[in-house]
Amino acid sequence: MKCTLAQVTGFPYYGYMNITLSLDDDLVKRVRKIAVERDTTLTGLVRDHLEKLAVEDAASGRGRREREALERSFEKFQFRVGKRTWKREDLHVRS
Repeated sequence: MKCTLAQVTGFPYYGYMNITLSLDDDLVKRVRKIAVERDTTLTGLVRDHLEKLAVEDAASGRGRREREALERSFEKFQFRVGKRTWKREDLHVRS
């Protein structure tokens, strides 16, 4: 993930932002063991999880926007989407 520039009260901030989490000691111990097994750090695990979450959210947001655009186009062109009134066989009837 690229570092981005953020503007904080008049001066630029370059790089990563540090955050503080309050976690149960037992949870931290268990997750650190998992991190060691995966050859990473607790911070690395948290970062990876948050990056995946952001990608999933962006994808779901894009899907929602596309679905809303499709629904608007149905309304604009007055397409009716409802119960199917035909049978598959009717579409393939040959004379």
